[in-house]
Amino acid sequence: MIDETGRTIATLIREHAFRRPDQPMVIDPVNRVSYGELDRTTRALAAGFAEAGIGPGVRVGLIMPNSARWVQIALALTRIGAVLVPFSTLLAARELRAQLEVSAVSHLITTEEFRGHRYLDDLAGTLGRDAITSGELIDPGLPALRHIWTVDDVLAAGRSPDTEKVVDALSDSVTPGDPMIIIFTSGSSGIPKGVIHSHGGALGAVAAGLAARCINSDTRLYLPMPFFWVGGFGAGILSALLAGATLVTEEIPRPETTLRLLERERVTLFRGWPDQAAALARHSGTVGADLSSLQVGSLDALLAPELRAERGARANLFGMTESFGPYCGYPADRDMPRAAWGSCGKPFDGMDVRIADPETGAPLPTGATGEIQLRGPHILLGICRRTREDVFTADGFYATGDLGHLDDGGFLFYHGRSDDMIKVSGATVYPSEVQSALKAVDGVDNAFVTHVDGEAGPRVAAAVVCRSSMTEDELRSAARNMLSSFKIPSVWLLLDSDDPIPRGGTGKVDARGLRELLTRAHTATGDRQPAAAGAPTRIGDR
Repeated sequence: MIDETGRTIATLIREHAFRRPDQPMVIDPVNRVSYGELDRTTRALAAGFAEAGIGPGVRVGLIMPNSARWVQIALALTRIGAVLVPFSTLLAARELRAQLEVSAVSHLITTEEFRGHRYLDDLAGTLGRDAITSGELIDPGLPALRHIWTVDDVLAAGRSPDTEKVVDALSDSVTPGDPMIIIFTSGSSGIPKGVIHSHGGALGAVAAGLAARCINSDTRLYLPMPFFWVGGFGAGILSALLAGATLVTEEIPRPETTLRLLERERVTLFRGWPDQAAALARHSGTVGADLSSLQVGSLDALLAPELRAERGARANLFGMTESFGPYCGYPADRDMPRAAWGSCGKPFDGMDVRIADPETGAPLPTGATGEIQLRGPHILLGICRRTREDVFTADGFYATGDLGHLDDGGFLFYHGRSDDMIKVSGATVYPSEVQSALKAVDGVDNAFVTHVDGEAGPRVAAAVVCRSSMTEDELRSAARNMLSSFKIPSVWLLLDSDDPIPRGGTGKVDARGLRELLTRAHTATGDRQPAAAGAPTRIGDR
C-alpha cells in the first residue's frame, strides 16, 4: 500500500503504474486492465476530454453500468480535476433531469441503453435526437448542460499527442482540497441529495477503513454494488486504487454468473450487503462453484462454516454518502470484545463522532441514545444548492439523522434513523434493537422492522424470514424473552425468503417501501386470505 498523503487520483495512478504495471487493477467478464494500462488509457482519455474543454472544476455526468470502462472514464476525468457526477442507471427520465439540474452538469457521458432505459431518448424530449448528438444541446430546463456524448463516442475519439502533455500539467495542478465527485444519496428515506467530496476527503475516508476491510495489494475484491453509489465507487474503485488491489466487477450480478466469476478470478474478498451474499449462498450448491479462495473478512454467508463468526461478533461497518462510506468499524477478520458485539465498531482515525439530543442538539453523555453527528477532514464539503449553514452545525458537525450511542469503550451502536424511531404510548422503540432480537431467534434468517399507523398510533411491525413451520405465536413468545412488551411487534409478516423486501439500487432496504409492504399486511389480516404462490407464507396481526 502506498502513502496516500498526496491524495489525488493522478498521483495514485502514476505510483501504481510504476510499482506494479502488470498487475490487474480492474477485471470484468470481457476486459482486464492492468495498472500500467490504466495509466496509459486514462491519460489518453483525459487528453480527449481536455480537447473538449474539460478541466479542473468542470462537472461531468456519467451514466453506465459497472465495467472496466466505467473505471477508466471516471478516473480519466478525476485525474485532470474534473468533477465526476455518476448517475444511477435506474433513474427515470424525470429523476435524471432533476439530478442534472441540481448538480449543474455541463457535460454528460451516457450509454445508449441499459435494462430498458434509453437515456438519450429520455433527454431528447421535444428537441429530438439530432439536437443531442450535435453536441450543442441547449435546454432551458438544463441551462448548464452543453454537451452529451455516448460512451462509444468517448472511447473512439482521437486526441493529439501534444494534448497529453497538457494532461500532465492539469493533473499536477489538482490539490487534495479540490472537489472530486458529486455523488447522490440513495434516497431510501428521503429525496436524494448531491453530496460534494474533495480528493483528500474521499481518499482519506477510504484509506482510514482499508485495514478494517482487510484490503491490501494482494486482495482480489468483488463488490456487487453499482459504482454510481459511494459503496461501489469508494469501497470498490478507490479502495482498490489506494491499496494497489485488483477489483472484479460485472454489469448485472446474477447468482450463476457471479459465482462463476468469483471462482474464475479466485476472488479473495467479497464485500457488500449481507443480503446479497446470502442470496449467492442459496445458489452456490446448485452452481457448484469453488469459492475456497475467499478469505476471512468476506461476508460470512459465502465462507466455509468453520470460518464464520458468531452472530454479532464482527463489526457492522457503518457509514453514509456524506462520510464517503464507512466511518467506523473493526478488523473484519476478528471478533470484537464481547461487550461490543452488535456494534458498528469504533470511529476511524480522523472522524470525530458525538451523540446529540435530536431536538436540542445538546451533546449527550456516554451510553445515551441520540443523533449521531460527525466532524473531521473526511466528511463532505457540502451539498448541492445548500449553504454551509444549512449543512453543518455552528461548531462544524454534520447531523446525520441516524440514531446511536457510544459505549465506555468507544464502540458505536446504531439504532436506526431518527425518522424511523417509533413512539409507542410515549415510549421509544428503535427498530434496530427489535431486528437484532428477532434475528437471534432460532429458525429466523432475517428480520426487518419499522412501524405502521394504527388507530391508537404507530405500531411496531416486522417482516421476518423464517422456516416455514414457524408461527407468529412462537416468534412473539421468543421476543418476550428479549424485549420489553411495548417493543414486541404487533404486526407480523412471515416470509419464506427476503425477495419481497423492497430495495433500492444498492440493495439497501427501501424504508418507505417496507412500511408500505407491512401496511398492506396489516390491512390484509382481517381477510385471512391464503398466500399466493411466491407470496409471503403467513400474515398475522394480533
